[in-house]
Amino acid sequence: MHSALMRPVLTLGVTLAFALPVFAQTAPPPQLTLQNALTRARQYSGQIQSAALATALAREDTKQARAATLPVVSGLNQFIYTQGNGTPSGVFVANDGVHVYNEQIVAHEELLTVFRHGEIRRALAAEAIARAKTDVAGRGLTASIVQDYYAILAAQHKYANAQLSLREAQQFLDITQKQEAGGEVAHADVIKAQINVRQHQRDLQDADLAAEKARIALGVLIFPDYRSDFTVTDDLAEAALLPPLPESQGKAAVASPDLAAARATLQETSEEVNVARYAYLPSFGLDFFYGIDANQFTARTNHPTDESGRSTLPDYQVPYRQNLGYSAQATLNIPIWNWGATRSKIRQAALKEQQAQLDLTVAQRTLQGNISSAHRETEIAQSQVDSLRASVDLSTESLRLTILRYQAGEANALEVSDAQSTLSQARNAFDDGLVRYKVALATLATLTGTL
Repeated sequence: MHSALMRPVLTLGVTLAFALPVFAQTAPPPQLTLQNALTRARQYSGQIQSAALATALAREDTKQARAATLPVVSGLNQFIYTQGNGTPSGVFVANDGVHVYNEQIVAHEELLTVFRHGEIRRALAAEAIARAKTDVAGRGLTASIVQDYYAILAAQHKYANAQLSLREAQQFLDITQKQEAGGEVAHADVIKAQINVRQHQRDLQDADLAAEKARIALGVLIFPDYRSDFTVTDDLAEAALLPPLPESQGKAAVASPDLAAARATLQETSEEVNVARYAYLPSFGLDFFYGIDANQFTARTNHPTDESGRSTLPDYQVPYRQNLGYSAQATLNIPIWNWGATRSKIRQAALKEQQAQLDLTVAQRTLQGNISSAHRETEIAQSQVDSLRASVDLSTESLRLTILRYQAGEANALEVSDAQSTLSQARNAFDDGLVRYKVALATLATLTGTL
């Protein structure tokens, strides 16, 4: 009897277990570090991809410049028809007959290109410029990622500060309401506290909006599609050492893509001068032809044929004609006069070289100035962090004492409100100081090539 009563219960339990809905587990939002964000940005950034394409294009130019020094083989396929006039050659003296067939393989080589490497070196310099510009684009992207990453952290900290300030304002509102109930303060203090609470509620909404906008701005750069459901690792409290200025300057001079691009541009313009001077030199070309150049499209005629299409003698024939064969020609072109165009091109290339040298000098000075400025910015930001932290501690203690004085009847609600605002500003200023220091360190690391 006992087992019979229990069986329906067990059956119902199993049925209910199978009837429960199964919910799919959603993956938690990814948590990113600064390095993760930089890696993703370099993968999906349109600027980096465009710069990489420019580098690939420059690499193909180098291949083409190398190929230009090698023999070229082409196929000549030609048929020439000339109006007949009763003679084998037709109406045009230059033609070899009424029908002319050209089916040849042509090999051409400029022999003196073996000694001319300016085009190749110029293409290599252009390729180096493209690679350096890729690095420049990467550094610009790094700066944007750093700014957006720490903008998220700053907004998150300010949101937490707004929550804390709101709780403090609500606590003070509770104090004023109790004081009013005891007849110790006027209703005006309660109104002041209520206004203060509403202001902090609006500040909390603004901080939440700022954090969301900062996540959207970063998400556009680091994901292939639009998304903002991710978190970032808070590293504001992590201490980092500031390297000495001479060390930073040395690293920046070695790793700077701006200097690399300027040096490669100077090399390119120098090679352009050499290439322009090639116009003073002769060119020596060698051509080799193999195939058919005849009045019949056949390798060998099997009937009596005019030995030459230019002959008009009726008995000037041969039993057959060999049409398939080869020929070669050498061409030497010596430049004599072109109204100073070559000299003008050389002078133009030399002016470009002077401009490139000037740009390199300016780039070197600019880099040293940027390093000094970034290093000084980091020093100031580092020195102010301790001061801002002390201001938070002092503002916290000031608010505590002001509330005690208010409860003792020695201070008014306006003084408490001012103390709360001062503490809120001090907290935000401290977080801004931390972000400023981290961004300054990241900027310095970007300039020295360590980020």
